[in-house]
Amino acid sequence: MAKRARGSVRPGQRRASTRRPASASTAKPAAATPGAATAAAATKPSGLSEAELERAAQLEAQLLADEKSAEQSRKRSRDRSVAPRDVVGTGTIAIRAEQEYAYVGRDLKRIARIAALELGILAVLYVLIDVTKVFKIGA
Repeated sequence: MAKRARGSVRPGQRRASTRRPASASTAKPAAATPGAATAAAATKPSGLSEAELERAAQLEAQLLADEKSAEQSRKRSRDRSVAPRDVVGTGTIAIRAEQEYAYVGRDLKRIARIAALELGILAVLYVLIDVTKVFKIGA
């Protein structure tokens, strides 16, 4: 497994957010009395406005839609890369075995061809030595 380089992002993952949290210097100072602080917090929200919240919701919905379409396109391309099935009911193991072990059939054909050649050579030698007595071996 390859060592990951610092700062790299693996496929399918997002980069870390570059947005910094709000610092204490940008936050508004609290009121001097505790009762005034709770009243001010209740009347004025310290977070985002309604328009900003709506915009964030729209952006999030758009991001989710983009991610969903990207996932669907990856799924379609992955489905196209798989060989079409000729026989109904073949499983993924059979497809993988057919693709990965196609060389086994070629090797078996070569073995059978060599075995037939050797048997032919033995038959010719048998005829020459034992039947026609062309070669005399022994006394």
